[in-house]
Amino acid sequence: MKIDPVRLAEEVAGNADVLRQLAENGDVNIIIRTIDVHFKGARSQCEILSEEAEALGFEFVDFGEYEDGDWACDLSVLGTTDADFITDLTRRALMIELTHGVEFDGWGCNAVSGPD
Repeated sequence: MKIDPVRLAEEVAGNADVLRQLAENGDVNIIIRTIDVHFKGARSQCEILSEEAEALGFEFVDFGEYEDGDWACDLSVLGTTDADFITDLTRRALMIELTHGVEFDGWGCNAVSGPD
């Protein structure tokens, strides 16, 4: 299976906007923090993904159900908001989309400006 290069380019362009907004909010992109990664799909596929999350390098966080009957599977990973890390994370998420029959529904994190 191969990631669609057009889809990857679209995601990377969207990431650039998010990373810019984080920077405008004082984010220091080299600080490691929890990054949430969201997937959407059938309940059975989300359950399989949750069971395999650790082997894929993620921690399972939670399930949720959308009004349309799809399920959300939220995972997390420790990382930075450095553009290279986020691009790699996006590639990993898109590969999970292909291999697990779910839809990558984005990532998110808080801006971090220094030690708490």
